[in-house]
Amino acid sequence: MAGIVTALLSGALMSVQGVFNTGVTKQTSVWVASGWVQATALIACVVIWFFTGRPPVRGLFSVSPIYLLSGGIIGAVITYTVIRSMQSLGPAQTALLIVVAQIITAYVIQLFGWFGTEKMPFEWHKLLGAAVAVAGIIIFQR
Repeated sequence: MAGIVTALLSGALMSVQGVFNTGVTKQTSVWVASGWVQATALIACVVIWFFTGRPPVRGLFSVSPIYLLSGGIIGAVITYTVIRSMQSLGPAQTALLIVVAQIITAYVIQLFGWFGTEKMPFEWHKLLGAAVAVAGIIIFQR
């Protein structure tokens, strides 16, 4: 149950953050807004790290495979793309497209066992679920 609540909170906060970031972009620029998001996230992480036991940062140097450390770069691209899509599509349509893209991408990652995930067998009902989600996008746009 905690996982469900956390996931729902995450989705809600992503939508709020996207709206906030788009508002900052309108008054500055997309890269200023994206930089602000990443800088304040770093500050928040450092403050929280101080209060949660402080595991050593040097552990980053032993992360393997090395591509796992690219999450920050991906985060910057995510921030940029969310801001741009919210500017052109609005929050609701952007969130809907993002969620469907996440579902499909996550299923493909699990299906093939990419990036160290456990490989899952193909299941028709999951493909059908993704198709229903895509149909939902089409219905939402009309």
